[in-house]
Amino acid sequence: MRSPTSLLASAFILILSTLPATQGWTAPATARDGNNIELGDVTFRLDGIEAPAFDQTCIDEHADAWACGAAARDQLTKLIGGKPVRCDDLGADPSFKRRRLGVCTVEGASTSLNQQMVQDGLALADARGKFKADETAAHDAKRGLWKGCFITPTDFRRWKQDAALQGGACRADRDREIRALLFPDDPAMPDGCNIKGKYAVRARVTGNTGIYHLQTCRSYPGLDQDRWFCSEDDALAAGFRKAYNCRRGLPDK
Repeated sequence: MRSPTSLLASAFILILSTLPATQGWTAPATARDGNNIELGDVTFRLDGIEAPAFDQTCIDEHADAWACGAAARDQLTKLIGGKPVRCDDLGADPSFKRRRLGVCTVEGASTSLNQQMVQDGLALADARGKFKADETAAHDAKRGLWKGCFITPTDFRRWKQDAALQGGACRADRDREIRALLFPDDPAMPDGCNIKGKYAVRARVTGNTGIYHLQTCRSYPGLDQDRWFCSEDDALAAGFRKAYNCRRGLPDK
Protein backbone atom coordinates (compact mmCIF):
# COMPACT_ATOMS: atom_id res chain seq x y z
CA MET A 1 0.00 0.00 0.00
CA ARG A 2 1.41 3.41 -0.94
CA SER A 3 2.12 5.90 1.83
CA PRO A 4 0.14 9.18 2.12
CA THR A 5 3.34 11.09 1.28
CA SER A 6 3.84 9.06 -1.90
CA LEU A 7 0.21 9.57 -2.92
CA LEU A 8 0.51 13.32 -2.30
CA ALA A 9 3.68 13.53 -4.40
CA SER A 10 1.99 11.60 -7.24
CA ALA A 11 -1.01 13.89 -7.11
CA PHE A 12 1.24 16.97 -7.22
CA ILE A 13 3.10 15.63 -10.25
CA LEU A 14 -0.24 14.88 -11.95
CA ILE A 15 -1.36 18.46 -11.33
CA LEU A 16 1.93 19.76 -12.74
CA SER A 17 1.50 17.69 -15.89
CA THR A 18 -1.80 19.46 -16.64
CA LEU A 19 -0.40 22.96 -16.20
CA PRO A 20 0.83 25.04 -19.14
CA ALA A 21 4.54 25.23 -19.83
CA THR A 22 6.46 28.11 -18.14
CA GLN A 23 4.36 27.87 -14.97
CA GLY A 24 6.75 29.03 -12.24
CA TRP A 25 7.46 27.46 -8.85
CA THR A 26 9.50 29.00 -6.06
CA ALA A 27 10.65 26.97 -3.05
CA PRO A 28 13.70 25.88 -1.06
CA ALA A 29 15.82 23.66 -3.32
CA THR A 30 18.16 20.71 -2.93
CA ALA A 31 20.69 19.65 -5.57
CA ARG A 32 20.36 15.93 -6.33
CA ASP A 33 23.32 16.10 -8.72
CA GLY A 34 24.76 18.66 -11.12
CA ASN A 35 21.77 18.40 -13.43
CA ASN A 36 18.74 17.95 -11.14
CA ILE A 37 17.26 19.87 -8.24
CA GLU A 38 14.31 19.14 -5.97
CA LEU A 39 11.70 21.73 -5.16
CA GLY A 40 9.49 20.11 -2.54
CA ASP A 41 8.50 16.72 -3.95
CA VAL A 42 9.21 17.66 -7.57
CA THR A 43 12.52 17.09 -9.37
CA PHE A 44 13.49 19.52 -12.12
CA ARG A 45 16.18 18.67 -14.66
CA LEU A 46 18.01 21.83 -15.66
CA ASP A 47 17.11 22.38 -19.30
CA GLY A 48 19.78 22.95 -21.95
CA ILE A 49 22.74 21.47 -20.07
CA GLU A 50 24.52 18.16 -19.51
CA ALA A 51 26.33 17.86 -16.17
CA PRO A 52 28.41 14.82 -15.23
CA ALA A 53 26.54 11.88 -13.74
CA PHE A 54 26.91 11.82 -9.95
CA ASP A 55 29.18 8.75 -10.09
CA GLN A 56 31.23 9.98 -13.06
CA THR A 57 35.02 10.21 -12.75
CA CYS A 58 37.17 12.69 -14.67
CA ILE A 59 40.88 13.56 -14.69
CA ASP A 60 42.11 16.76 -13.06
CA GLU A 61 44.90 19.03 -14.27
CA HIS A 62 47.46 16.87 -12.43
CA ALA A 63 46.31 13.72 -14.28
CA ASP A 64 44.71 12.29 -11.13
CA ALA A 65 41.22 10.80 -10.89
CA TRP A 66 38.65 13.39 -9.84
CA ALA A 67 35.04 12.82 -8.72
CA CYS A 68 33.69 15.41 -11.16
CA GLY A 69 30.07 14.26 -10.78
CA ALA A 70 30.15 14.92 -7.04
CA ALA A 71 31.96 18.23 -7.69
CA ALA A 72 29.18 19.32 -10.06
CA ARG A 73 26.56 18.56 -7.39
CA ASP A 74 28.59 20.47 -4.79
CA GLN A 75 28.89 23.48 -7.10
CA LEU A 76 25.15 23.52 -7.76
CA THR A 77 24.56 23.36 -3.99
CA LYS A 78 26.96 26.29 -3.55
CA LEU A 79 25.19 28.32 -6.22
CA ILE A 80 21.82 27.72 -4.55
CA GLY A 81 23.33 28.83 -1.26
CA GLY A 82 20.27 27.91 0.80
CA LYS A 83 18.13 30.53 -0.97
CA PRO A 84 14.70 29.93 -2.55
CA VAL A 85 14.83 28.93 -6.21
CA ARG A 86 12.29 29.66 -8.92
CA CYS A 87 11.90 27.07 -11.68
CA ASP A 88 10.01 27.92 -14.85
CA ASP A 89 8.32 24.62 -15.66
CA LEU A 90 8.86 23.63 -19.32
CA GLY A 91 6.88 20.41 -19.08
CA ALA A 92 7.62 16.76 -18.44
CA ASP A 93 11.16 15.55 -19.09
CA PRO A 94 10.88 13.47 -22.30
CA SER A 95 13.55 11.04 -21.07
CA PHE A 96 11.92 10.42 -17.66
CA LYS A 97 8.31 11.45 -17.08
CA ARG A 98 8.66 11.63 -13.28
CA ARG A 99 10.88 14.70 -13.68
CA ARG A 100 10.12 18.17 -15.03
CA LEU A 101 12.28 20.28 -17.31
CA GLY A 102 13.03 23.70 -15.91
CA VAL A 103 14.98 26.91 -16.13
CA CYS A 104 15.82 27.57 -12.50
CA THR A 105 17.10 30.78 -10.93
CA VAL A 106 18.09 31.60 -7.36
CA GLU A 107 15.98 34.35 -5.82
CA GLY A 108 17.62 37.70 -6.58
CA ALA A 109 19.99 36.33 -9.26
CA SER A 110 19.98 37.53 -12.86
CA THR A 111 21.55 34.37 -14.36
CA SER A 112 19.89 30.95 -14.27
CA LEU A 113 21.52 28.01 -12.53
CA ASN A 114 21.45 26.30 -15.93
CA GLN A 115 23.71 28.93 -17.46
CA GLN A 116 25.91 29.32 -14.38
CA MET A 117 26.80 25.63 -14.35
CA VAL A 118 28.02 25.88 -17.96
CA GLN A 119 29.88 29.13 -17.25
CA ASP A 120 31.66 27.44 -14.34
CA GLY A 121 32.74 24.59 -16.62
CA LEU A 122 30.88 21.95 -14.61
CA ALA A 123 28.26 21.27 -17.28
CA LEU A 124 28.20 21.30 -21.07
CA ALA A 125 25.64 22.83 -23.39
CA ASP A 126 23.29 20.13 -24.69
CA ALA A 127 22.85 19.32 -28.38
CA ARG A 128 20.52 22.28 -28.96
CA GLY A 129 23.41 24.61 -28.12
CA LYS A 130 21.52 27.26 -26.13
CA PHE A 131 24.54 27.78 -23.86
CA LYS A 132 27.23 27.02 -26.43
CA ALA A 133 28.86 30.46 -26.10
CA ASP A 134 29.17 29.91 -22.32
CA GLU A 135 30.68 26.48 -22.93
CA THR A 136 33.22 27.93 -25.36
CA ALA A 137 34.23 30.59 -22.82
CA ALA A 138 34.68 27.95 -20.08
CA HIS A 139 36.68 25.79 -22.48
CA ASP A 140 39.00 28.66 -23.44
CA ALA A 141 39.53 29.62 -19.79
CA LYS A 142 40.03 25.96 -18.76
CA ARG A 143 37.42 26.17 -16.02
CA GLY A 144 35.96 23.15 -14.24
CA LEU A 145 35.96 20.03 -16.40
CA TRP A 146 38.00 21.75 -19.10
CA LYS A 147 41.13 22.05 -16.96
CA GLY A 148 41.50 18.26 -16.95
CA CYS A 149 40.37 15.41 -19.20
CA PHE A 150 36.92 13.83 -19.46
CA ILE A 151 34.34 12.33 -21.74
CA THR A 152 31.00 14.03 -22.21
CA PRO A 153 28.25 13.11 -19.73
CA THR A 154 26.21 11.74 -22.63
CA ASP A 155 29.02 9.38 -23.65
CA PHE A 156 29.54 8.30 -20.03
CA ARG A 157 25.85 7.45 -19.61
CA ARG A 158 26.07 5.39 -22.80
CA TRP A 159 29.22 3.72 -21.39
CA LYS A 160 31.01 4.61 -24.63
CA GLN A 161 34.53 3.63 -23.67
CA ASP A 162 36.03 4.72 -26.99
CA ALA A 163 34.46 8.20 -26.81
CA ALA A 164 36.50 11.27 -27.73
CA LEU A 165 38.47 12.72 -24.84
CA GLN A 166 37.80 16.36 -23.95
CA GLY A 167 39.75 18.95 -21.97
CA GLY A 168 43.13 20.61 -21.68
CA ALA A 169 44.99 17.78 -19.93
CA CYS A 170 44.29 14.92 -22.35
CA ARG A 171 47.46 13.25 -23.63
CA ALA A 172 47.49 10.94 -26.63
CA ASP A 173 50.45 9.02 -25.21
CA ARG A 174 48.44 8.18 -22.05
CA ASP A 175 45.16 7.29 -23.74
CA ARG A 176 44.91 3.78 -22.25
CA GLU A 177 45.73 4.94 -18.71
CA ILE A 178 43.25 7.82 -18.92
CA ARG A 179 40.42 5.58 -20.11
CA ALA A 180 41.15 3.12 -17.30
CA LEU A 181 40.55 5.97 -14.83
CA LEU A 182 37.43 7.23 -16.61
CA PHE A 183 35.93 3.71 -16.70
CA PRO A 184 37.30 2.02 -13.56
CA ASP A 185 36.79 -1.73 -13.10
CA ASP A 186 35.76 -1.20 -9.48
CA PRO A 187 34.35 2.33 -9.15
CA ALA A 188 34.26 3.70 -5.61
CA MET A 189 30.80 4.03 -4.09
CA PRO A 190 29.76 7.68 -3.67
CA ASP A 191 28.50 8.58 -0.20
CA GLY A 192 24.96 7.30 0.34
CA CYS A 193 24.65 5.81 -3.15
CA ASN A 194 24.63 2.02 -2.69
CA ILE A 195 22.53 0.92 -5.68
CA LYS A 196 24.68 -1.05 -8.13
CA GLY A 197 24.18 -0.70 -11.88
CA LYS A 198 25.43 -3.12 -14.51
CA TYR A 199 25.24 -2.58 -18.27
CA ALA A 200 23.79 -5.72 -19.83
CA VAL A 201 22.78 -6.75 -23.34
CA ARG A 202 19.86 -8.77 -21.93
CA ALA A 203 18.38 -5.55 -20.53
CA ARG A 204 17.65 -4.42 -24.09
CA VAL A 205 14.82 -6.97 -24.25
CA THR A 206 12.83 -4.62 -22.01
CA GLY A 207 14.11 -1.47 -23.72
CA ASN A 208 16.73 -0.72 -21.06
CA THR A 209 20.49 -0.28 -21.12
CA GLY A 210 21.30 -2.00 -17.86
CA ILE A 211 20.09 -3.60 -14.62
CA TYR A 212 20.23 -2.16 -11.13
CA HIS A 213 20.64 -4.20 -7.97
CA LEU A 214 19.50 -3.19 -4.48
CA GLN A 215 21.03 -4.51 -1.28
CA THR A 216 17.95 -6.72 -0.97
CA CYS A 217 18.65 -8.42 -4.30
CA ARG A 218 20.24 -11.88 -4.23
CA SER A 219 22.57 -10.72 -7.01
CA TYR A 220 23.96 -7.80 -4.97
CA PRO A 221 26.80 -9.43 -2.98
CA GLY A 222 29.94 -9.72 -5.06
CA LEU A 223 28.43 -8.01 -8.12
CA ASP A 224 31.05 -6.24 -10.25
CA GLN A 225 29.13 -3.04 -10.96
CA ASP A 226 29.71 -0.42 -13.66
CA ARG A 227 27.66 2.38 -12.06
CA TRP A 228 26.38 3.56 -8.68
CA PHE A 229 22.99 5.19 -8.15
CA CYS A 230 21.65 7.14 -5.18
CA SER A 231 17.98 6.22 -5.69
CA GLU A 232 15.82 3.94 -7.79
CA ASP A 233 14.54 6.99 -9.66
CA ASP A 234 18.12 7.86 -10.61
CA ALA A 235 18.66 4.32 -11.91
CA LEU A 236 15.37 4.33 -13.83
CA ALA A 237 16.14 7.74 -15.33
CA ALA A 238 19.47 6.35 -16.57
CA GLY A 239 17.65 3.55 -18.40
CA PHE A 240 18.24 0.72 -15.91
CA ARG A 241 15.61 -1.77 -14.74
CA LYS A 242 15.50 -3.55 -11.40
CA ALA A 243 17.02 -7.06 -11.20
CA TYR A 244 14.35 -9.74 -11.25
CA ASN A 245 15.82 -11.48 -8.21
CA CYS A 246 15.03 -8.56 -5.90
CA ARG A 247 12.42 -9.57 -3.35
CA ARG A 248 10.66 -7.75 -0.57
CA GLY A 249 11.47 -8.77 2.95
CA LEU A 250 15.03 -9.93 2.29
CA PRO A 251 17.52 -8.64 4.86
CA ASP A 252 19.99 -5.92 3.88
CA LYS A 253 23.49 -7.23 3.23
